[in-house]
Amino acid sequence: MDLRHLRYFVAVAEERHFGRAAERLHMAQPPLSQSIRQLESELGVTLLQRTTRRVDLTEAGRAYLERARGILGDVEGAADLARRVAAGSVGHLTIGCVGTATYSVLPTLSRRLSDELPGVDFAFRGEMLVPDQLTALHDGAIDVALLRPPVADLSLAVEPLRNDRLMVAVPADHGLAARAEIRARDLARVDLIVHSADRRSVMYGVVLRLLHDAGVEPQIRHEVGETSTLLTLVAGGLGAAIVPEPVTALALEGVAYRPLVQPTASVELAVAHRADRTEPHLQRTVQVIRALV
Repeated sequence: MDLRHLRYFVAVAEERHFGRAAERLHMAQPPLSQSIRQLESELGVTLLQRTTRRVDLTEAGRAYLERARGILGDVEGAADLARRVAAGSVGHLTIGCVGTATYSVLPTLSRRLSDELPGVDFAFRGEMLVPDQLTALHDGAIDVALLRPPVADLSLAVEPLRNDRLMVAVPADHGLAARAEIRARDLARVDLIVHSADRRSVMYGVVLRLLHDAGVEPQIRHEVGETSTLLTLVAGGLGAAIVPEPVTALALEGVAYRPLVQPTASVELAVAHRADRTEPHLQRTVQVIRALV
């Protein structure tokens, strides 16, 4: 017995006629009749009552038809699933985003992924610092990361997406808010709010290098883990902060954004995943991110 016998039997049972079933199957009637007899012989039961005008199902035939349809449906379903998996249309992925990508990329990205890969189950983690993202990529807590290079881990595939210029977020009533643009040297003796050094934030290193290059001794008053907290403290008048431009998407009353004028005043955004991860749905997700960002 093979799937061909089941398909032949279902066709005859539904058509109630060997001639019409043969036409439906695009085959001659004699081999069709022979296949049905072989099936009945192997099962040891009569499935069909034949007359000169029509074919009727026996009780055994009716029971067998129901199960045969189910088997054929399962086989087709399995084939369809395999094709969709190979095409990257199904699966599960968790995407982790740094703070700026959480606000500027994630809202549009989640909609785009839902439209283009509806069979993939996506989960998202926002406000992640890069060290936490690298750990999560290795332990499988996230599958794809939108992060800030540099990344020295050779086990990860890292693809640059864009450069974001840097802005200075200042309290709206601060003297610097009256300027059209701000230079790094203007931040001398200004209280600063930065991302946490203890958690090895990439932005912490970027800010310190910028100020060092400008000959400014940073006056750090607060270190925080999340970008939203950083901006909340700026709005509260507790200091200024250097942030990537996409942060401006998080409009917060009491915060003014001004361009930072400095030759190196930009940071890179990249997409990363483990280099040994080659699943089609992951690769298609990276393609969607690349096209969007």
